[in-house]
Amino acid sequence: MTTIAGIAVRSSRLSSTIVGAFGGKSSSWINPQNVSRRFISSSTIKAMRFVQFRSAATGEKQRLGVLSDDGTQVSDISDRYEGDLITLLRSGVSLEEVKASVGKSTTVKVDSVELLAPVTNPQKILCVGLNYSGHCEEQNKPIPKEPMFFSKYATTIVGPHDNVIAHKISDQIDWEVELAVIIGKKAKSVAKANAMDYVFGYTVAQDISARDWQKQRNGGQFLIGKSMDTFCPLGPAAVHKSLVKDPHQLAIKCSVNGVEKQNGSTSELIFRIDDIIERVTESITLLPGDVILTGTPAGVGMHRKPAEFLKPGDVIDSEIEGLGKIRNKVVADS
Repeated sequence: MTTIAGIAVRSSRLSSTIVGAFGGKSSSWINPQNVSRRFISSSTIKAMRFVQFRSAATGEKQRLGVLSDDGTQVSDISDRYEGDLITLLRSGVSLEEVKASVGKSTTVKVDSVELLAPVTNPQKILCVGLNYSGHCEEQNKPIPKEPMFFSKYATTIVGPHDNVIAHKISDQIDWEVELAVIIGKKAKSVAKANAMDYVFGYTVAQDISARDWQKQRNGGQFLIGKSMDTFCPLGPAAVHKSLVKDPHQLAIKCSVNGVEKQNGSTSELIFRIDDIIERVTESITLLPGDVILTGTPAGVGMHRKPAEFLKPGDVIDSEIEGLGKIRNKVVADS
């Protein structure tokens, strides 16, 4: 159980925070309009939305599951894939094989499990800075001619309803909702025309940032300001790319304590996903499960007037059309 705004909430509460994303319209998450069906068979499981979870029955052991189309059940496919999405990706298994596994698996109710991040311990979390036109404008910076890359450590990853620590070494902790791309297979020297073939799916991310450490300390290097523990909430599910008609046409929002701070669209991306993958793989090999954070729209705390920063007790809601919503409470550093 997690306490959010004084209310005890089970961290797997899809019915209100995922299915009801974007104005409570469940169809936007469970059955998005104009979804491509080319990879989807006539089997009963159509919504390839992968979750990692724990339950009372499994204790601390991580499990891997596929959500039912209505978002109320999880089919446990852990035994074949070691309870881990990256293991599934490395296996090269097809969606049809996964669906066959789902048909033979046991199911549990979503409300009875604790959702974890949909991908844990990737080798790389690659981030793109200044990649939304509005985010450039709010800083009075020109549109960049080439992307700015930086990284976060895997120890930043927490689940869709886990707490974010307000580390006591910083008093400038900020929010950044982002579309996260999950790489599906090894990618090296990939041409832009083929880049989307290497994408497995998408999820919602929060690129939490300690702005003082990002901008003023550590010699101007981003690493510590971006890589403090808990600074990358992910979730609620890894949504297969077949369910997202166009990742560059998604509404993306963030609110703090119920007050909207960011409201944009992935159509504002300066460097699109295929371009990012081509540029990165010219020199860096991407591996199954690697995560790319694609940038954030305008409305971050640092550039508000006056500047606003997160404090213990704040609740961050981050949501992306068709992918769902994550909610994270800020807690004091103990």
